[in-house]
Amino acid sequence: MARDRGIFIEGMRKRYGEGETAVDALKEVNMQVMPGEVVGLIGPSGSGKSTLLKALGAVIEPTAGRMILGDEVIYDNGWLISDLRALRRDKIGFVFQAPYLIPFLDVTDNVALLPMLAGRPNGESRQRAVELLEALDIAHRAGAMPSQLSGGEQQRVAIARALVNQPPVILADEPTAPLDSERALAVIRILNQMARQYQTAIIVVTHDEKIIPTFKRIYHIRDGRTHEEAGEGREFE
Repeated sequence: MARDRGIFIEGMRKRYGEGETAVDALKEVNMQVMPGEVVGLIGPSGSGKSTLLKALGAVIEPTAGRMILGDEVIYDNGWLISDLRALRRDKIGFVFQAPYLIPFLDVTDNVALLPMLAGRPNGESRQRAVELLEALDIAHRAGAMPSQLSGGEQQRVAIARALVNQPPVILADEPTAPLDSERALAVIRILNQMARQYQTAIIVVTHDEKIIPTFKRIYHIRDGRTHEEAGEGREFE
């Protein structure tokens, strides 16, 4: 599948309510994240950041705009995809502040579950999971249960799960918030490595001052509008 555009958003708006009580949560959002790129998305509370993340993740429907994912127009003033659940499962990876691993499945099956649900054979799904765990240097914990993992290890498993269906885009929502500086920078280093290796476009929503200097590009969202600026792109310490 061609991934020339990663994720491209043009003129996205989101209005809640009608008439005098209407609230414009998103007024003018324009973004592009290329394959292999990790960008930061930052903004104060109430700026529209959560609404934007839900729209990008096909959890809510925008009011207007256009969105291209990989090589496919998925939204153009209305969803062009009939099965949004399959879209989220197959085309969008999610990494959250909490790993949300399934406690009664071991590490391998936590990662393999999504391709299994998509109809891939169990053996193939587990093999793909093992390959990702090896790439993330956590294959030695493949048979462990989530409760046996450290916070940093759990987040690596969550990243593997986000990558397992090879989505064109990953949305990472405060992925380093519970981690100390060393582990936070390790997670961002991994996201950059995985973005390059799998040519995935990754958007990291964050307030974490520890990692903001690592981004080469940053989108600020203020009052429902995005503003792009160059980041420091500081090398990992």
